[in-house]
Amino acid sequence: QVQLAESGGGSVQVGGSLRLSCAASTMTFSLYSLGWFRQSPEKPREGVAAIDRDGYAVYAASVQGRFTISRDNGANTLYLQMNELKADDTAMYYCAAVNRDQAALSHRMYSDWGQGTQVTVSS
Repeated sequence: QVQLAESGGGSVQVGGSLRLSCAASTMTFSLYSLGWFRQSPEKPREGVAAIDRDGYAVYAASVQGRFTISRDNGANTLYLQMNELKADDTAMYYCAAVNRDQAALSHRMYSDWGQGTQVTVSS
């Protein structure tokens, strides 16, 4: 089991940027595929971006071209760079991990989850 801790959330204006981080407590971080998900009271949980062991990434259509997922295996950390933020991006953001080599946007694929970090985008 992997312990995951998100950070970097906050309040930003429309058009602004934020960088989320997710620190993992495992010695085998490089073996995990990782994902970012988000959820708000009005919407179901949504897969935002995912990255496999080799760095191959997939994105939801709603964030394609604005968000970038990356990983630093040496630092056991996952990142999500969010640019051109919109009010619709407001949500609690969670990172997730699974010990397999597949980048997937389905939350059912993941076994370990962080507690989340809030992102609020206002106009």
